[in-house]
Amino acid sequence: MAVEIRMPKYPECWSSCGSCASGDIFVLDVFVNPGDHIACEDNIISIETGKVALDIPTPWSGIVRSVHVEIGDRPDEGALLITLERDQ
Repeated sequence: MAVEIRMPKYPECWSSCGSCASGDIFVLDVFVNPGDHIACEDNIISIETGKVALDIPTPWSGIVRSVHVEIGDRPDEGALLITLERDQ
């Protein structure tokens, strides 16, 4: 079964304080390619804000079918990151 992995909701503290999220959020690195087999909780991308870098993990294991972001992209909450064919 194919699933879409999307950019998670930003931490609530980012909207109240804003310190960590100062500036734009952009993709710093992409760790997966189509055809890669990844395990649950493997990091798929790294994002950077004005002050912090965060890795975004996958909630499922499976084979990466498509990668929808590139280094330098500025994904909003809910943006499509990868399409994954989940393990059975």
